[in-house]
Amino acid sequence: MDLRKIKKLMELLEDSGIAEIEVKEGEESIKLSRNIQYQQPIPVNQPVMPIAQTQQPITKEITPEASTKEQALPEGDTIESPMVGTFYRAASPDSKAFVEEGQKVNKGDTVCILEAMKMMNQVTAEKSGTIIKILVNDSEPVEFGQPLFIIK
Repeated sequence: MDLRKIKKLMELLEDSGIAEIEVKEGEESIKLSRNIQYQQPIPVNQPVMPIAQTQQPITKEITPEASTKEQALPEGDTIESPMVGTFYRAASPDSKAFVEEGQKVNKGDTVCILEAMKMMNQVTAEKSGTIIKILVNDSEPVEFGQPLFIIK
């Protein structure tokens, strides 16, 4: 193996932060490793408190505000998020929103865009009807299965 290749591998190992590299070319092989020293030493004999003493029980109270919010939604079918992402009502900040409340839509019409990992995904209406309520604000993150619109 060429000495220049070995030096290049040594530089690669040094710059990358990995501990070991092995390269095989035909019948020749080279294995380079280095000793990584950590910035902070790992404590060995540090006392550990039991988890039960450090955590508080989690309780969730249902407030009247939360229960009335769910009941205040108009009746109709929901268009739910097919993925986790960021909700956008328009194709760009300068564009008109795809739909507004009270607008009629046909099956297959684009109602919003969800951005996931820099990919823009169109969400379409699964049936024809009228958009009764938009449940998410523009540029808000949404979860899989989260209701986005109510259509009737």
